[in-house]
Amino acid sequence: MAGTTGPKRQDTRKFFENLSGAGKSIAVLTSGGDAQGMNGAVRAAVRMGIYVGAKVYFIHEGYQGMVDGGDYIKEATWESVSSVLQVGGTVIGSARCKEFRTHEGRLKAAHNLVHRRITYLCVIGGDGSLTGANLFREEWSDLLNELLEQGLIDEEAARSNSELHIVGMVGSIDNDFCGTDMTIGTDSALHRIIEVVDAIMTTAQSHQRTFVLEVMGRHCGYLALVSALACGADWVFIPEMPPEDGWEDNMCLKLSESRSRGSRLNIIIVAEGAIDRQGQHITSDLVKNLVVSRLGFDTRVTILGHVQRGGTPSAFDRILASRMGVEAVLALLEASTNTPACVVSLVGNQAVRLPLMECVQMTQEVQKAMDEKKFDEAVRLRGRSFENNLSTYRLLASQTARSELPNSSFNVAVMNVGAPAAGMNAAVRSAVRVGITEGHKMFAVSDGFEGFYKGQVKEIKWGDVGGWTGQGGSLLGTKRTLPAKHLDEIAEQMRIHNINALLVIGGFEAFESLLELYEARANYKEFCIPMCILPATISNNVPGTDHSLGADTSLNAIVETCDRIKQSASGTKRRVFIIETMGGYCGYLATVGGLAAGADTVYIYEEPFDIRDLQANVEHLTQKMKTSIQRGLVLRNENCNENFTTDFIYQLYSEEGRGVFDCRKNILGHMQQGGAPSPFDRNFGTKVAAKAIQWITRTLKESYKEGRVFTNSEDTACLLGMRRRAMLFQPVVQLREETDFVHRIPKEQWWLKLRPLMKILAKYKTSYDVSDAGQLEHVTRVRPKESDTAAAI
Repeated sequence: MAGTTGPKRQDTRKFFENLSGAGKSIAVLTSGGDAQGMNGAVRAAVRMGIYVGAKVYFIHEGYQGMVDGGDYIKEATWESVSSVLQVGGTVIGSARCKEFRTHEGRLKAAHNLVHRRITYLCVIGGDGSLTGANLFREEWSDLLNELLEQGLIDEEAARSNSELHIVGMVGSIDNDFCGTDMTIGTDSALHRIIEVVDAIMTTAQSHQRTFVLEVMGRHCGYLALVSALACGADWVFIPEMPPEDGWEDNMCLKLSESRSRGSRLNIIIVAEGAIDRQGQHITSDLVKNLVVSRLGFDTRVTILGHVQRGGTPSAFDRILASRMGVEAVLALLEASTNTPACVVSLVGNQAVRLPLMECVQMTQEVQKAMDEKKFDEAVRLRGRSFENNLSTYRLLASQTARSELPNSSFNVAVMNVGAPAAGMNAAVRSAVRVGITEGHKMFAVSDGFEGFYKGQVKEIKWGDVGGWTGQGGSLLGTKRTLPAKHLDEIAEQMRIHNINALLVIGGFEAFESLLELYEARANYKEFCIPMCILPATISNNVPGTDHSLGADTSLNAIVETCDRIKQSASGTKRRVFIIETMGGYCGYLATVGGLAAGADTVYIYEEPFDIRDLQANVEHLTQKMKTSIQRGLVLRNENCNENFTTDFIYQLYSEEGRGVFDCRKNILGHMQQGGAPSPFDRNFGTKVAAKAIQWITRTLKESYKEGRVFTNSEDTACLLGMRRRAMLFQPVVQLREETDFVHRIPKEQWWLKLRPLMKILAKYKTSYDVSDAGQLEHVTRVRPKESDTAAAI
């Protein structure tokens, strides 16, 4: 791998060491409604600012603090953002400020900033807060002239503070800002909703009840739509796409059909801003009364309210906020006179910078389209991620009577291979239901390829997968057995059941299995059928994809445990915890978990280390213990080094830190594999499985000739993976070149770029390649055709 960076590559790389913050003052504020993860963004912006040599200030209580000045604007230190990563809300306070909307208010704010020579602003908030910041920037030179005329500042102050630079980060649980796939706080809000839905489902089942859940989203139905997808709700009401006239009859018919198929509960999700085609509000009480009067079902309403804003941020929001905070400081350092105010944002898996006002205008256009009853236009303007969620929901909530479904006469088998991963069941449910909707006969294979060769293959119906979305592990059963030794028996089973296509949901073993089946096509015509893998493993070590199903749930389990462990140290000062994570040779869980938990050091196989590095890390922690942050967190991937074991590192740290700090060690083990899937994994599993089945349907039609399915081309044995911004079907045989089979990892891994970021936030001097940092783009640009994103939960 060292040989891949030739001199040419070296020339094009741009390192942030060339970007100095010396002599610059950056202020960070949070404004508008709070959102979990805002503290992660504040922490990252403060630490990155201090790291590059700038002075960084907190502005407490949002714009109100900027207007009032005084103690509301305080210099931030490295330690002042310690222990905030796991705290919800915003520790520097947020407030709605009427005064800032007036010219006088903005004049006071400008005076307070000039007084401290602050000309760089990092604003974390919704579209209102960001619009206010942009107006402030546009008026800046006029405000300075006014202050000069009033004698409040001198000419030197006006000259040296002549330009105000602004970068925004969107913190909003509603995910209602155009141009970004995910806003800070959305994923955590989904966690709160799904926790409630899971709890409600058990009581609803006991009493055969219908529950109407009202979630936040006055102008945006994202939370309602995604939580409906993630829990398999029977019906959802969102402002962007009101139900067709006569929805009352359709909904009641669907609910009674579901009961007659044996379901003991119904879940209906209502966004607080839901409307009908005439623009009339659809309230949760209206829906409840309708169900009671028409069907007589025992129905209850639960309004989630501010629960959705509260609680600790999810792993996703911490990583998103940390990446955005660092990116915001880079954008400020690179800003020039003619750079427009921008927002840093995430599209797919990539940080981008977008002109702030273009995003705001597009967000306002959505509302305009809704007001004018152009609902299809509103959905389109919300972006591809929203569109994909809606189309997947419609596909799964198909109101077509079973008798009216097309009949394709194709048989499609679904199976799990490898270790269990959260989200596998959501993917199987989605595959089965979309397959049935497309007219196929769906078959389930139990216990992986071991079950396949033993004949554990049976037809699976619509009702068989009810309630699977929220279940952890693998309900089909899964084994690590590879098919190579049992090809005869597997081919025989495929003949018996006339299997025309195969969907394999699993980890590295699934990838190897499909390669073996592809290579066996020359000898077995049974394998000359469309075959597709959906990567599902907590280790995230499958080539061809940035994200594997199950990794998000596992990260949340790691982060939750690290939070508890760190909390246990708050009583006993000067303690270092050494925690071992899973992942085989892949350091994804350790690295990204370390970034989300605020680790001091993370040891992984991909970045070799020696005894001198261990010594330097101990010394780093010794220095840290002299500050007010008297605890340390060290993560170690299970296979990072065969000699430097967890015990060895624990003993070394204990010995070298004697008298300065004491040590404890934890091996997290299989708790990383279990638990209910996170909203991200439920939704990602549901969407990618639907996409895979649609690809299988297309490929089946293309390869059906002379009464049978036959295809032996490499592009019909594919892996569906997410690459940066796009979902791509990639032939497994081409991915072979990208794979290190000895260590079961891809040769190139995107998340290694996050390691310098993690080190910077832990106060290590390091080199950070920013040539991949977000470049300023335009919102109106058409996204890549297949672009559905993992970030677009």
